[in-house]
Amino acid sequence: MDEHRDRFGGVEPICRTLTGHDCKIAPSTYYAHKKRLAAPSARAVRDAELKELIRHVHTTNYRVYGARKIWRELSRQGHTVARCTVERLMRELGIAGAVRGKKVITTLPGGQVERAPDRLERDFVAKAPNRCWVADFTHVKTWAGVVYIAFVVDTFSRRIVGWSAATSKETQLVNCSGFGRDAIA
Repeated sequence: MDEHRDRFGGVEPICRTLTGHDCKIAPSTYYAHKKRLAAPSARAVRDAELKELIRHVHTTNYRVYGARKIWRELSRQGHTVARCTVERLMRELGIAGAVRGKKVITTLPGGQVERAPDRLERDFVAKAPNRCWVADFTHVKTWAGVVYIAFVVDTFSRRIVGWSAATSKETQLVNCSGFGRDAIA
């Protein structure tokens, strides 16, 4: 193409001529191929250099440093780079810092426990107040530890009609015995 583009008036006329035969060639195909053969962009070159630095800092610090600490270490070493760039490159490298604390598990996944029957058939819209209540259970991390919260919501008004909080996951927390079992769907 490069040899004949001046003689035929550019890439597009050549592609039109070739398209008339069995194959179809779009001009964008030629330009994409040409771009792939060109030298890598300045960003790609810089990213490759930064990836090596990030990998080195992460490895020399026992693989516990996250993006913020790696970014600060690179700054101390004299490399000017944005923290979001460090985060992006760490994602591309598939590395992450150590996460403190213990993961809180509130439910058992899959079919390990029998599920409550779905009496609402996933229709959470009530026609009047106090006709349909739903319950939920979650946790909140605090400075003192994890607090588990169970609450009951009226689906008509979307208001919390009752709640309970505790520092342990006990059955009494989610039992909702104070609300009356007939009212809870």
